[in-house]
Amino acid sequence: MGGSSCGPGAHFIHLWPPLFAFSGHHLGNLGPHSGPALVRARCSCHALALAWTFSYLLFFRALSLLGLPTPTPFTNAIQLLLTLKLVSLASEVQDLHLAQKKEIASGFHKEPTLGLLPEVPSLMETLSYSYCYVGIMTGPFFRYRTYLDWLEQPFPEAVPSLRPLLRRAWPAPLFGLLFLLSSHLFPLEAVREDAFYARPLPTRLFYMIPVFFAFRMRFYVAWIAAECGCIAAGFGAYPVAAKARAGGGPTLQCPTPSSPENAASLEYDYETIRNIDCYGTDFCVRVRDGMRYWNMTVQWWLAQYIYKSAPVRSYVLRSAWTMLLSAYWHGLHPGYYLSFMTIPLCLAAEGYLESALRRHLSPRGQQAWDWVHWFLKMRAYDYMCMGFVLLTMGDTLRYWASIYYWIHFLALACLGLGLALGGGSPSKRKTASQATTGQAREKLREE
Repeated sequence: MGGSSCGPGAHFIHLWPPLFAFSGHHLGNLGPHSGPALVRARCSCHALALAWTFSYLLFFRALSLLGLPTPTPFTNAIQLLLTLKLVSLASEVQDLHLAQKKEIASGFHKEPTLGLLPEVPSLMETLSYSYCYVGIMTGPFFRYRTYLDWLEQPFPEAVPSLRPLLRRAWPAPLFGLLFLLSSHLFPLEAVREDAFYARPLPTRLFYMIPVFFAFRMRFYVAWIAAECGCIAAGFGAYPVAAKARAGGGPTLQCPTPSSPENAASLEYDYETIRNIDCYGTDFCVRVRDGMRYWNMTVQWWLAQYIYKSAPVRSYVLRSAWTMLLSAYWHGLHPGYYLSFMTIPLCLAAEGYLESALRRHLSPRGQQAWDWVHWFLKMRAYDYMCMGFVLLTMGDTLRYWASIYYWIHFLALACLGLGLALGGGSPSKRKTASQATTGQAREKLREE
């Protein structure tokens, strides 16, 4: 459970699991802190922290080329989370400095600030946050503010953990059994064998469905277990009234409980550390929604620090920029890039075609449209998953070629049809919707 203070002993407790896991690679994982520490102390610019940590990722993954030991999978997992945490921390510190400047400019008039840090963290506090044992190898990602709220929870004994843990954990055994069964019946290694490509086309087309199913089940179990680890520690618990978002934390200000009785009377949730919505992932209609329900805390990080600061304005191009950096964050395997860079094409296709056709259909026609859209969305993710799990360019392209790149060609056809019928991009539709809402509000004011 979180406490009201965090002294040197607590810092050591937070640090020992990753130090044990690092083995001979702990110095390599400490490297990213040198750049963000300077950024934190000097200019507090999250863009510099992003550039430094992503540059360090390249060095980290090229250690074997330099004659150094190859990092273990555990060390690599910690490194990925370190990258997210340090960029986020630099942004939080930057927000603090901007708030302090505004306070000085307004004559030291303080305004309510949601999620703002009380002060710039020290080096030890930064290390403790970076290597906190909660979620150190599996995630979820969490901001420094979330970590601080956990440490400074005034009445931790009032925060429920057992019931939320059981409620979250119950589907994990079923998902685990489904993973074992599907991966046994449809092993991925079969796709790398020459005999696989002698099978009929329908068999090759079908095979990507159970492969992606096993992939989902494996991550459902891992992420549910990671969330349960957080819940067991009371980590990421906020009052329901705070309307917390995965990764970001509370979106509404809630007063701090004044007594244990007051704290116990509140209803809490763990949305801040929620990393997967299994139902939403499987049954949402659109490709773009499927992204939001998968690895939710990392999706929040990508939207906050990559998508919003993209050097282009177009929704599709911003998505392409985000997916490119997401692929790089995952690793250097070509399969990552082939898969992730297919997503913007699918987003553009579904956006243009939906805006051109769906709104002209009857309610029953729209319902039929959504079922077809859902089916194609799942097949698109099946198709892209093959690149993510096969990893190499040769294996990925060989499989895609054996099914005639059908998702790529279908997406291009849908995009061309949507453009021909005058469909608009998602960014244009969002701008138009905001303009309509603004006009409606103005009319209400006038009345």
